Amino acid sequence: MPLLRLPGHLPRHLIRPHQRCFSTTPSHHADFTHTIIGGGAVGLAIARRLQQRPDASTVLIERHGAVGTETSSRNSEVIHAGLYYGTDTLKAKLCVRGKELLYQLCSQHQIPHSRVGKLIVAQDSVQREALEGLARAADALGVETGWLSPSQVTDREPDVRAAEGALWSPTTGIIDSHGYMAFLAEEFEAAGGDTALGNEVVGVERVGGEWRVDVRSGDGKTATISSEVLVNAAGLAAIPLSNSILPEGRRLKPYYAKGTYYSYAAREPRTKTLVYPAPVKGHGGLGTHLTLDLRGRVRFGPDVQWVEDAGDVVPREDLERRKAAVEEIRAYLPGLQEEKLEVDYCGIRPKLAGKDGGGGKDFYIKKEEGFEGFVNLLGIESPGLTSSLAIADEVHRLLYE
Repeated sequence: MPLLRLPGHLPRHLIRPHQRCFSTTPSHHADFTHTIIGGGAVGLAIARRLQQRPDASTVLIERHGAVGTETSSRNSEVIHAGLYYGTDTLKAKLCVRGKELLYQLCSQHQIPHSRVGKLIVAQDSVQREALEGLARAADALGVETGWLSPSQVTDREPDVRAAEGALWSPTTGIIDSHGYMAFLAEEFEAAGGDTALGNEVVGVERVGGEWRVDVRSGDGKTATISSEVLVNAAGLAAIPLSNSILPEGRRLKPYYAKGTYYSYAAREPRTKTLVYPAPVKGHGGLGTHLTLDLRGRVRFGPDVQWVEDAGDVVPREDLERRKAAVEEIRAYLPGLQEEKLEVDYCGIRPKLAGKDGGGGKDFYIKKEEGFEGFVNLLGIESPGLTSSLAIADEVHRLLYE
C-alpha cells in the first residue's frame, strides 16, 4: 500500500482525475470527499463503504506501517452473537446486524471463518440467574440460544464443567481477522480509495467549509489533506483526537483495559467450541475465556488490567495475574495443565469508563453537532470487529440518510 507523500512526490498512480494532490496551501476545493482516520477493522469497513458512493474520493490515514495492528489484531477473533450488551444499545443492534453481514461476506469471498458456537457456563445459582438474563435479552433481539443441563454439557464437551448448566450460542464463531482486514483494504483500494500508511495525524481544523488534516510521515515530513467529511475511527487514539477538536465541555477521559492472552501447549483437555464463564458485573470484560483459532489451537484470555498507556502491549509474566487466570479457567476446565500455559500476547481495549465505572459503556457513534461533516466513533471495543460492517452502514446513514 502506498505511503502518503508530500506534493510533488505523490506517485502518479495515486492521482486520479477527480482527485487533487495533497496540499499545504489553502484551496477552494477539497482534496477528498472523505478522510477516515484509523486503519483498524472499523476504519477499513467505513472507508470501503463510503468509497462505494458515486464519485466519492476517500483517503484512509493510518499511523502505523500496516492496517489493523492495534485492537483489531490483538483480540480473540470471535464473531459475537450479540448476547451481552442490553437490548436498547448500539452494541447490541450493531453486533446482531454486523454478525449477519460478516458471515455473509465471509461466505461470499472465502474469508476463513467457522461457526464453532459457544458455551457460557454457570457454576452456581447466581451465575445461572445471570445466564437466564442473557437468554431473555437474546430472545428479545432475535438471537438464537438454548439451555443445556450439566449432563448435556458433558455429552457435548466432556472436559468442561458446568455445575448449573450452560447457555449455548450456536451463532458465535471465529474469523481470521487479518484475512478479513486484508480483504477490506483490497476492496477499498480497488474501488479507487487511497491508503496513507505510516502517517500520524498532528492537527485537525475546520476551515472554510472543509476539514484540514495535518499529517506527519515517519521521516518527519508534513502535509495537509482537505476533505468534506471527517470520520474519527482512530481506536485507542480516538478520544485524544476528539478532544483536540471538540470544546472543553464535550471532551471525554480515555480509559485503557489491557488484556493478556495465554497460549496452551497441552493436547488435553481440549474442546471443539468456545467456552466462556458467566459474566461478572463490573469485570470490564467477558472473563478469561477459552477460544480457538481456525487450526483448533486453544488460547485463554483476556484478563483485565487498567493501564494509563495505550501502547502498553508488551506481554509480561505476572505470577499474581497468572494465578487469578488459572483459578478462573479451572472453574470450567478443571483438567487445565497449568505448566502448559504460556503468556502469548496482549491487547488494549479503548473504554469510555474505568474500573470504578464498571468498564462498560455503549458505543459512541455520533455526527457531532456544530461540526459539519464530522462523525466521531469513541469506545469502539468488543464487539467492534463483529459490528464493523454494520458500523460502516451506520456512519453512512448518519452522513447521507
